[in-house]
Amino acid sequence: MRSCMILIGLAASTCGRGGPEVVAYTSVDQVFSEPAFRECERQAGFGVRAVFDTEETKSTGVVNRLVAEAASPQADVFWSGDPVRPFLLVKRGLVEPYVSPNAAAIPAAFKAADGTWTGFAARARILLVNTTRVDEAAMPRSIVDLTNPHWSGDAAIANPLFGTTTMHVAALFAAWGDERARAFLGELRTNAVRVASSNGEVKRLVAAGEVAFGLTDTDDAHDALEEHAPVTVVYPDQEGFGTLVMPTAVVLLKGGPHPQLGRRLIDCLLRPEVERRLAESAAHMPLRPGVPPPPGVPPIGELRTMPVDYARLGEIMERIEPWLREWAGV
Repeated sequence: MRSCMILIGLAASTCGRGGPEVVAYTSVDQVFSEPAFRECERQAGFGVRAVFDTEETKSTGVVNRLVAEAASPQADVFWSGDPVRPFLLVKRGLVEPYVSPNAAAIPAAFKAADGTWTGFAARARILLVNTTRVDEAAMPRSIVDLTNPHWSGDAAIANPLFGTTTMHVAALFAAWGDERARAFLGELRTNAVRVASSNGEVKRLVAAGEVAFGLTDTDDAHDALEEHAPVTVVYPDQEGFGTLVMPTAVVLLKGGPHPQLGRRLIDCLLRPEVERRLAESAAHMPLRPGVPPPPGVPPIGELRTMPVDYARLGEIMERIEPWLREWAGV
């Protein structure tokens, strides 16, 4: 069956088709989420109308839209590219708990016992390094290396007001406390770290050698490697507080127009086959045992991961947003 796709920022279109149809908003990159939705259409026998976020406002755009539509919900399911922004919806009472039978094998750390959110197919925050600019002896090993004067003007991060960079900054506030985290962001400015429009732009800057390294996500690094760019991936802080891991997360939205179809779509997305496909196409790390990780990506059990309380990160993100806007000059 054909999907009717709407892109945030473009005029909404209607799907001129008959039969049942579920509405899903997502901040997972369209190139990866659209095949999953189409497979669910084939498997479940209903249409999926998908609304995608833009790269520059990743996660923020669809979350704001869901909040704006709270009085008259238009969507049934939200598939988030990170596990934190669903908590902003939970806090506002916009999520209907649903425990999918297909979530049983997912570790407890990556799902809510009451079914308010379920995580799967994780990414990690990594350092992408240009190997023509950096030799092994000088390889950065920690996100703190972004503030090293040796790399002044030669490193990049995505705008921390959007996407996974916001979550990463919130995790630093949680781990370090406000004073140290604010000092770190200040040191990024002092060290002339480039602030790119998106993680994809960080990847481009590193791959082109315009900067020596940058902080981005494993799926963007995967794209660079697939393009045979002269880059390597460093999982940062393996000797310290660990690498931040971010499962995608799916929630059932309260008051959506097609709740039963929403549950069936969630069941479909939580199948092991979807994690396997995301591992193969986007270098996502499977969370359930038995699904192999993609080549070059360590199994999640072998990675020192940053301990985080995803619900707390949502609260921190809201609290620090005004300060981040000031930092970013917005």
